[in-house]
Amino acid sequence: MKNLTGRAATCQYCGQLVHHHLQERATKFTLFFIPVFTTSRTYRITCSNCGQTSSIKPRQAKTLAW
Repeated sequence: MKNLTGRAATCQYCGQLVHHHLQERATKFTLFFIPVFTTSRTYRITCSNCGQTSSIKPRQAKTLAW
């Protein structure tokens, strides 16, 4: 899991304008315990106020990352 820079946004759960943390998770194909290539990527955003986590699309993650 890789932490990316997030930014302030309004949380869809608590309704507060707070900083959100953005994380990227990559699944990699391994051959003899050596990562060869990435098979998929998922992105999550977490509210720093209420802690709710939601999945977002890669296009949304690019707009949120600075």
